[in-house]
Amino acid sequence: MTVKIKVYSDYVCPFCFLAEQPLEEAMKGKDVEVEWMPFELRPYPNETLLPEGDYLQRSWKQSVHPMAERMGINIVLPNVSPQPYTHLAFEGYQYAKLNGVGNEYNDRILRAFFQEEQDIGNVGVLTKLAGEIGLDEKEYRTALENRTYREEHQKALQHSYTEADITAVPTFIIGDKVVAGICSKENLEQIINEEIDKQKFNGFNEGMACGIGGC
Repeated sequence: MTVKIKVYSDYVCPFCFLAEQPLEEAMKGKDVEVEWMPFELRPYPNETLLPEGDYLQRSWKQSVHPMAERMGINIVLPNVSPQPYTHLAFEGYQYAKLNGVGNEYNDRILRAFFQEEQDIGNVGVLTKLAGEIGLDEKEYRTALENRTYREEHQKALQHSYTEADITAVPTFIIGDKVVAGICSKENLEQIINEEIDKQKFNGFNEGMACGIGGC
């Protein structure tokens, strides 16, 4: 049985980028399916943050950079001012997911922002990045310009805000367990293994009941 993992994140959240590596390591060799879910920290028309502002300068110095150094991950505070809105990037994610490269798209957008300082709120930049992972650039750009996936993105966003009741990112839902914040590879692996064992146990019990009752 496949363990389903939902990861709630925003493309301008550095901790969401840092959370990728331990998750990928924890999933190796396991039957795991990951779905990235949108969570806009500052949806339009709310003002986004300034990289030169006190808040980001302080939080990166005190939290982001020390954590990234411990994890051995290269990350920079992107010099894109103000920070971009992420709704277009997320609408592009819906297109990428339908074309079977949602996870690759998610990774490319995060790396483009936090390692290459690209403006992921710009349609031209997003289109180029989509092409780099094999998506049709013309189709992708048209989808963004026509807001083809706006409704799909809004549905996913409302699920995150209301149904799933997510209040911080990154948040992982592994089976029925909710884990907020960055987790180590070891902790994630343990949770995934527990979910695998639970599925095996439930499957065994169902098989026994079926045998006894003559399904």
